[in-house]
Amino acid sequence: MGDLQSGTVAPVGIPHRSPVEELQARVGRPAHQALDEIKSAVARKGVVTAADEARAALAANVPVAAVHGAVSYYADLHQRRGRRHVRVCTGTACFVASGGGRHIAQVADELAVEVGERSADGAVSLQPVHCLGYCFGGPAALDGAEPRVGADLADQVAGRAAPRDPEIPVYADTAPVVLRGILDGGPSWQTWAAVLERGGAQRVLHEVEVAGLRGRGGAGFPAAQKWAAVAREGGGGRRFVVANGDEGDPGSFADRLLMERDPSRVLEGLALAGLACGAGQGFVYVRSEYPRAFESVQTAVAEAREAGHLGRDVHGSGIDFEIEVASGAGSYVAGEETSLLRSLAGLRGTVRPRPPFPTQYGLLGRPTAVNNVETLCAVPAIVSDGGQTYARHGVTRETGTLLVCLNERFVRPGVYEVELGTPLGEIVERLGGGLRDGGALRALQVGGPLGGFLGPADLDLPLLESALSRAGGALGHGSLVAIDDRVQFSDLLRHFWEFAAKETCGACTPCREGTRRGAAHPAEASQDESLLHVMGVASLCAFGRAIPRTVRSLLFTYGREG
Repeated sequence: MGDLQSGTVAPVGIPHRSPVEELQARVGRPAHQALDEIKSAVARKGVVTAADEARAALAANVPVAAVHGAVSYYADLHQRRGRRHVRVCTGTACFVASGGGRHIAQVADELAVEVGERSADGAVSLQPVHCLGYCFGGPAALDGAEPRVGADLADQVAGRAAPRDPEIPVYADTAPVVLRGILDGGPSWQTWAAVLERGGAQRVLHEVEVAGLRGRGGAGFPAAQKWAAVAREGGGGRRFVVANGDEGDPGSFADRLLMERDPSRVLEGLALAGLACGAGQGFVYVRSEYPRAFESVQTAVAEAREAGHLGRDVHGSGIDFEIEVASGAGSYVAGEETSLLRSLAGLRGTVRPRPPFPTQYGLLGRPTAVNNVETLCAVPAIVSDGGQTYARHGVTRETGTLLVCLNERFVRPGVYEVELGTPLGEIVERLGGGLRDGGALRALQVGGPLGGFLGPADLDLPLLESALSRAGGALGHGSLVAIDDRVQFSDLLRHFWEFAAKETCGACTPCREGTRRGAAHPAEASQDESLLHVMGVASLCAFGRAIPRTVRSLLFTYGREG
């Protein structure tokens, strides 16, 4: 693997660890504690000093330089905080909800502070974030840890209106699988206990393979294939499984729903994945913009440990399995698996070249399976019901169900569990009820900010990765953000490029410099085919490579429709 700091490239299969990673591998645990120490310092004082970095480095047994690098990288750590800290959502759904991001300036005016700044007296600070998981009711902000949601957001922040924290609406258009625990109730951990008693790892792998379950985080890789690869690697050494709860795609809030309202089922899915992989340790990585989800998952871990579902010799099976919960620090790219693993190690969340893949060389250099929350939440039902039952949902080669998130512009926004292959028009009109307030659909952002844009003429497309990719889009995380005619094309284009420039990890030149040019000159960069080509073929990860597709789809959708 290439060393991102030196720029050297190792032969495939012989990765170079950075000195910090080598140290962590010898100690035997990731140094996420360093980020936790810095977060505590920020919460206490609002700023990070050299002394804070030194203490965090000592506590985590890593060099001070590594801690300083992380502080300068993550948004939550390097912005100075006031005694009152407000995070305002600048994501696409909230941008659309306020007719082009008007709420951002309104909140800044009420607080009398610039976006991204702290007031001179240290009383208040305002941090822009790209999603808070309130896309169904936005625009939104977090005042400390308390939500403020709705069209009167500025009034709520100013104290002139009562704060609102709406619950996520939840529906199923088929027999629920992922949403079973929320909609139908019933205890969790029963499948885990039954599998430990009879069937073990082979039963889990078999049923998940028959089900055809693919990752729901955007990549769509077969889950059983990933787990089998981890199980084959590393001889008798340690292996890890990680639940990716860094749901950063503006427009998506399904993982927040699952972590807040059914965390035990997420943990059970992670444990079953760990059994299939031969892993004895799992981690749940929750984005910092989801404070309630973090608390909910922590509580569920403690309850599972108390009930005997975690620990040594679980249920007398001879299997040891533990779970730890870690919080992100403000980075969209940390949702990419190699970036997430670096963040979990307390390092800058830059992306690693692949191969080798995390299944070969992951956390602490050991084989690691990273799956998103929705994927894991489906596993207990699949193993319990049998893979063939799950495979009856969807279509051949793209089986199962998907959680689709509809934003605030729909008459009936919320999370819907639908079968793969459901036409987009059915979701938009029959389930979502069309657009509210008589609005006209101008564009539909599918699968997050990097999934691409479609127009009203594309609503006959089925909700399938194969069909959407042929149309210039991607299934992604399954969100549908409806954009009405209140939002101007030029504003939307600028919004996208600014998001890309803000959230690039900066590890590779094509993405770093391309997004800077796009943010500075969105119209010109969008027409520069040489720039888009280089970004699309030479960027290190899917973030940079997907930007050209998204830009082209936006230009095509608005050019075709008007």
